[in-house]
Amino acid sequence: MATPLPVLSSHERTRVEDYLNDKLQVSADFESLDSLLTSLRAQHDLQRKQLAEAQEALSNASKASDDHAEATRKRAEAFNEQQADIDRRLKALTGSDSSDEAAKRFEASIEKLRRLEISRNYMTLLKEAEQLSKEAVNNIKDQPHVAIKSYTRLRNISRSLIEAQPAAEGAAPHLVDYVEKLASALREQMKAEFTRRLQGTMEEMKWPSKDLNFPEELQAQWTENIKLLLGLQKPELQDRASASAHSSTEPPVLLPLEAMVHPLELRFKYHFSGDKPTNRLDKPEYFLAHIMDLINNFGGFFASYLQPIFDEEAQSVGADLKWNFYNASHAYITALIPVLRYKISTFLPQISTHPQLLSHFVHELMNFDNEVRESWNYLPDPSSNEDWRGMTWDVLTKQGWFDRWLQVEKDFALARYKEIVDTPESGHIDYEGVDLSSTKPTKAAIRVNDLLETITERYQPLSSFSQKLRFLIDIQITIFDHFHERLHSALEAYLAMTSTIGRTVQGADGASIEGVAGLERLSRVFGSAEYLEKKMEDWSNEVFFVELWTELQERVRLNKDGGKNVAGNMSIADVASRTSQAVNNNSSSHGPGTASDGALFDETASAYRQLRLRSESIITSTLTSNARSALKPYSRVSTWASISATTSATPLPPTSDLAPVMRTISGEISFLARVLGVAPLRRIIRQVLLAIQTYIWGNILTRNTFSAAGATQFISDMEHLCSVVDIALGPAGQTSGSMKVMRKLGEGLVLLGLDSADQKVESGGDATQQTEDGSEQDTRAGLWEVEKRLFKDNESARVVLAELGIETLTEAEARSVLERRVEIGN
Repeated sequence: MATPLPVLSSHERTRVEDYLNDKLQVSADFESLDSLLTSLRAQHDLQRKQLAEAQEALSNASKASDDHAEATRKRAEAFNEQQADIDRRLKALTGSDSSDEAAKRFEASIEKLRRLEISRNYMTLLKEAEQLSKEAVNNIKDQPHVAIKSYTRLRNISRSLIEAQPAAEGAAPHLVDYVEKLASALREQMKAEFTRRLQGTMEEMKWPSKDLNFPEELQAQWTENIKLLLGLQKPELQDRASASAHSSTEPPVLLPLEAMVHPLELRFKYHFSGDKPTNRLDKPEYFLAHIMDLINNFGGFFASYLQPIFDEEAQSVGADLKWNFYNASHAYITALIPVLRYKISTFLPQISTHPQLLSHFVHELMNFDNEVRESWNYLPDPSSNEDWRGMTWDVLTKQGWFDRWLQVEKDFALARYKEIVDTPESGHIDYEGVDLSSTKPTKAAIRVNDLLETITERYQPLSSFSQKLRFLIDIQITIFDHFHERLHSALEAYLAMTSTIGRTVQGADGASIEGVAGLERLSRVFGSAEYLEKKMEDWSNEVFFVELWTELQERVRLNKDGGKNVAGNMSIADVASRTSQAVNNNSSSHGPGTASDGALFDETASAYRQLRLRSESIITSTLTSNARSALKPYSRVSTWASISATTSATPLPPTSDLAPVMRTISGEISFLARVLGVAPLRRIIRQVLLAIQTYIWGNILTRNTFSAAGATQFISDMEHLCSVVDIALGPAGQTSGSMKVMRKLGEGLVLLGLDSADQKVESGGDATQQTEDGSEQDTRAGLWEVEKRLFKDNESARVVLAELGIETLTEAEARSVLERRVEIGN
């Protein structure tokens, strides 16, 4: 029986109809009907298979969901049963009808149990601490090493409690305080007992007398007592090492050395307290020398006897404690430092209102620091990269006395400076204070320099960079600035007096600024400025100032981005404005290799250099003006063309109108030759001679006509003038004559002085002249020959000028000079 076809819905029938219409459109499509049916049957089987798999998967998932829901339901029922059981038990346990109230009561019970446990632990810790304390006390005399172990354990407990308290939010403060006090009391008791033992040994040793009794048995006893005190102190040293405290605080005084220094301290207080004659406010060197004597007298003892103990201890401790046992002599000095620090703390307030005493004390304290460094190479902490800063640093920096001391030293320096410049002879030129070939400064300049060098010596031992820089800027550069203002004011006063209005106002006093008197005023400024400028250059090359400059550059480089001050309250800009602008350039560079060149005195030296150059320029212009004024009568001589020839073989005397300029130049240049150094003197005289040459060329040579005799007289006058200049210059004028400077004028005189009679030609040109008997005679190129060749053309002119050795004159200038001869002009 065939399977009945399923009834299709209208939608399904529509889809089947569309499918058949699509597949069977023409009669030919019926031929492939079998293959189409086969394909449909295959698809139908595949879809039925997929449907069966999907139904199976759905069945499994439904079963798993039902199983999970059942398991969840059972766990919920079990939880509810357990919760109900807990509530019943909690109610029964707490006697409460409410479960929430029962839970609160249960938590309170648990908190009580926890506190009880903590209390039990506290009691256990207290019992252990008290037991350790009792054991240590019982063993102090008979078994001190055991006592030290008990104390060490007790101290470790105390330290652990203190360290754990922040994490416990400050819990049990009474317990922490009690254990700490217990450990401290035990330490003091043990320290007192061990110190008493050491003092007994010291009495037998007769310490610290010169007749020291130290046989082997006492030495062994002394060594044992030293080790006991060191063992007692080791936990403290370990704590300092763990916290790296030794790098930021003072090194600790070792207990055995504290005990041995005690009788020395009593002796020191006896001599330097109260109304003892050795306790004088004006003699701090007394107690400083006493401390130094203690170091020198007993330092060798500790180096001989304590150092072996230190070496043994250093081998038994860790690397972090070895530095405490590095040097026994240094440890002894460290033990003496508190004695000195206490004396200074009582001494300073007594002298704080006495500037002289305060200055003297700081100076003596720096000497003490230097002696300790140099004699003992004292280094309290060998693990530090820095040297010992000294007691001076302790006083000035830590105790804050630097500003007061700086003000005192500044007041002294400025008072001494005022005393120097107010001395009547301060403005006098010092001809003996420097070499003969150097420019002569005033006595004030030399004394100011000596004052500044003394100031350098006073602050050079300071260990603080900031303090050194403050001293440099606040005192030394300030004095430099004051003296510069004084020199600048003197120069401005001279210019005011030499002005037209100044000359009118001063009237009869004009002689004080004329001639040599005026040059002396200018030379004071020039000489002082040059002297101090050179001194600043020398200072900039000294090791002390080079190191100060290097450290300044390094600090600027490190602080360029942080905006911090370089030294004290001084910023980079403040320091640069007073020292060198290279500081600012360095602050904008990157890396240590890009530091700008410069020196600490760049700005100050630059100010003095400008003053020197300006005063030199004024000296030159003054000397030039005086020479021109003196030449005016000579420039008005108009008889050069009418002077008759002379047959005298002696040198011609100078023209009478040349006498004023010769007197002026001789006196003024002779003065400058004494006052100025060789180099500035040559610079000035060269400019003056060039100005004289220009004046003579423009006002005499090219404005007059000369006969042969007039030219000879004029040439002789110029030779006299140059001779006066060379004689006045002295050794400075020996290397180069004045006429070599006025070369243009000299070459003009060669042309002007040509002989009008024909002479032999030395080279080139027509050198023969026909005589009456027909013979030829050699002649030199005289006036006419040179005139002919000079005016022929430029090429010929250049040749004849070269023959005459004329190099600076142009052809036009040479023709202009030659035309000044009467013969040529006519």
